[in-house]
Amino acid sequence: MTVFHADKKIERFEDVTPELLTKENVKLLLCDLDNTLRLHSEKEPADELADWVSDLKDAGVKIVIISNNGRKKMMQKFCEPLGIDCVWWAKKPVSTKLTAKMEELNIKPEETVMLGDKWSTDILAAKFAKVRAWKVEHRRDIV
Repeated sequence: MTVFHADKKIERFEDVTPELLTKENVKLLLCDLDNTLRLHSEKEPADELADWVSDLKDAGVKIVIISNNGRKKMMQKFCEPLGIDCVWWAKKPVSTKLTAKMEELNIKPEETVMLGDKWSTDILAAKFAKVRAWKVEHRRDIV
């Protein structure tokens, strides 16, 4: 696909299952945070996010939050209870932080997916890093 399209469209992050990732040979899932895994107003991980992370980790998938959010302490406080690494101030669509994390973890681009809600940051960064780009619908409050 071109840089103008995500490789896969996902309705909710919860639709990215261990089975799907195994089928797609994904060992590393790079995830945007705001409006992808959480509402911008959420200060702590929701129960469904914690359960999802646990299921993926049990399946052997590494998860790293890659965010343009520049608040290091907030990012660490959010990610610590989940037991996952985070990269703040990633400056997406620049792909440097994505490729650095793959190199650090010794995981190939073809074994990596970037999950995010914005074409202009997440999807484009994935394309520049030569990893698959999965676009999730912008997370909203359920009324």
